[in-house]
Amino acid sequence: MKTPEREGKLLALAGFGAAVAGAALLGARVSPGSGRTKRWYRRLKKPGFTPPRAVFPVVWSVLYPLMALSAYRVWRQGASPARDRALAFWWAQLAANAAWSPLFFGAKRPGAALADLALLLPLLSAYARESGRVDRTAAMLVTPYLGWTAYAATLNGAILRANR
Repeated sequence: MKTPEREGKLLALAGFGAAVAGAALLGARVSPGSGRTKRWYRRLKKPGFTPPRAVFPVVWSVLYPLMALSAYRVWRQGASPARDRALAFWWAQLAANAAWSPLFFGAKRPGAALADLALLLPLLSAYARESGRVDRTAAMLVTPYLGWTAYAATLNGAILRANR
């Protein structure tokens, strides 16, 4: 039997999942596999440590659910200033995450995308720190995302330098 409390938790988890799915869908709309974007991306000089295109959807299909689960774990700890700070950072990092693909692929502006990553990394780090004060597991869940984002910033920077 479902209780109102359990239903509220399921709605919260679904809400975080929907927010993450929205960011993923926004990125997918301007992927490197479509039309002029495909040609533009293919022509870019890329460093040797660029992974094959097939790696990206696999990585993100793991990272996005971890992001949603992390936020949910923080939320379910109950109201507190620490929880509110952590969730504010989570929403801010998600907005920065959602902006990257439209900047890099949609606008074809690797410099603006790198600036976005320069904002995303400290926001994500702050989320990991603040979420760890509320729920250590929640902080651990975003560790792979933090590593991938640092790698993405390195890759983005190398692409920018190679294509000046």
